[in-house]
Amino acid sequence: MTPHSHPSLPASTATPPIDVVIMAAGRGVRMKSKLPKVLHRLAGRPLVQHVADTATALSARHVVVVTGHGADLVESCITLSAGTNGLTTPVMPSAPSSLHFVRQEPQLGTGHAVQQAVPVLPDDGVVLVLSGDVPLTQPDTLSRLIALCEGHQLALLTIDMADPTGYGRIIRLGDRVRAIVEHKDASVAQLAITEVYSGIMAVPVRLLKGWLARLDNHNAQGEYYLTDIVKLAVADAATVVAHKISDALQVAGVNSPVQLAELERAFQHRIALQLMESGVRLADPARLDVRGHLRCGTDVSIDVNCVFEGQVDLASNVSVGAHCVIKNARIAADAVIHPFTHIEGGMGNDIVDIGAGSFIGPFARLRPGAKLGEQVHIGNFVEVKNSSLAAGAKANHLAYLGDATVGERVNYGAGSITANYDGAFKHRTVIEADVHIGSNCVLVAPLVVGAGGTVGGGSTLTKDTPANALTVARARQVSINNWKRPHK
Repeated sequence: MTPHSHPSLPASTATPPIDVVIMAAGRGVRMKSKLPKVLHRLAGRPLVQHVADTATALSARHVVVVTGHGADLVESCITLSAGTNGLTTPVMPSAPSSLHFVRQEPQLGTGHAVQQAVPVLPDDGVVLVLSGDVPLTQPDTLSRLIALCEGHQLALLTIDMADPTGYGRIIRLGDRVRAIVEHKDASVAQLAITEVYSGIMAVPVRLLKGWLARLDNHNAQGEYYLTDIVKLAVADAATVVAHKISDALQVAGVNSPVQLAELERAFQHRIALQLMESGVRLADPARLDVRGHLRCGTDVSIDVNCVFEGQVDLASNVSVGAHCVIKNARIAADAVIHPFTHIEGGMGNDIVDIGAGSFIGPFARLRPGAKLGEQVHIGNFVEVKNSSLAAGAKANHLAYLGDATVGERVNYGAGSITANYDGAFKHRTVIEADVHIGSNCVLVAPLVVGAGGTVGGGSTLTKDTPANALTVARARQVSINNWKRPHK
């Protein structure tokens, strides 16, 4: 054994803590963008956020992100949140992770990147090395890789590729890995190998630190390759194993806008298949975009070119028409969302709620805080913001309801609006049950329209109205005979 060699750690029955290093320092020249590569979006989220969510789903003790190009922007965009199992169901981690950032300046290769993380990594853990531009590796795949590591072996995630150009080739001797040869340094014979390294590994931190300290840059690129730790491990008689998968999407990276678009469609196709296998009827699975978490009950139907963002829940028998955009919304059973409807709920109490059996659209817009009861009708070119409509209320045409409380069975006329903003503050309009608002009315808040009342078309109301009364507030009609229009 040489003075620099490090024997393998003994196997332990205890499960070591998992720490994750995410490499996110590269510029991504081929993206042809000022935005750092890892911040380009897949399914509505930055590439690196997908990776951070996966780390959280694994209950990593520490998540260390190595940044470089655009470091301030990258660091400001990453949060630790619930990851995903599969594609659409959130997973709450069993233990919180802590987030650390380290800088790689200048960028001198993958080995150099992980060297920057060494001061943050405790010796008792297993480190999982991930790439910030490889967003779709699944937690169960990584869990199997970590299990293969067993707390004392170097475990690599590999895959057979029909075209392995650009990837490091796996050199084996039986079941053991003997080396990884980078594409640029491979011989003709080695280039014929189709098993490649994915860029993902699990390794005991105590071993990793020793190997990282011995890396050199004697290669075609003059960089410190992380893959060189394999030959160092072999030289130290450490065990190097590989977990080979067949799902290329899980190890697909992004280096260009073309690759990003291809990965987006592949990802969306997976979501579509998952939804259809659970019973959702999609008019065309190739024309669906889920950019968050979509949960569906039984007998849900979704027409073409719909976009779902944030957290969207569709209960049983919900029908969504073509070209709808739905963000942060709960839609109850039997509701119908007609084509070209735009629902843009917020977070927490600002999520949009749509009651059972309601009809929305076409061309309707529901903004944050819209709360609709059962059997509510919102028709074409109607906008609702921060307003509640009780069961049976209707606003069928060309209307605006902002900061309003609308009672049961109210009929809100075409062209009517709540004037809720005085230039400095928002005020609330209350329309009590069974009110009929005529067309082209302006309700100047704060205002209460009494139950059972009727407001004549064209009225501008500035005062509360009594219950069960007809209220008309408009100028007397005047006709001037033989009036001539002005001329230029």
